[in-house]
Amino acid sequence: MSAGPILVVDDDPSIRAVVAQILDFEGYPVQTATDGAEALAAVAQARPSLVLLDMRMPVLDGWGFARALAARGEQLPIVVMTAAQDARRWAEEIGAAGYLAKPFELPDLLAVVERLGPSPGGE
Repeated sequence: MSAGPILVVDDDPSIRAVVAQILDFEGYPVQTATDGAEALAAVAQARPSLVLLDMRMPVLDGWGFARALAARGEQLPIVVMTAAQDARRWAEEIGAAGYLAKPFELPDLLAVVERLGPSPGGE
């Protein structure tokens, strides 16, 4: 049984693309969403093994996504990605497994994915 993809949720297309490209290059299966509503649909379609979640997004923000996920009874590891100074507090508010303060360094991204995500290649 292979692990689900890493779901990258960010309304900034450049951040979404760069993070997805890096993870894909490292051998991780990746899926992307532009907001929390798209992310909820993606969770229903292909259960991700890890969610990299921006907090400030239109349509449905990170808090709304986390509340909706909990209301469904879903428990997925979430890593908050935000440029806000409150990254740690926001991660704690939604029960996230960790956070990455933007702009983050490549080794920091890979370290959190290696700790919480699937094995590269989806094994």
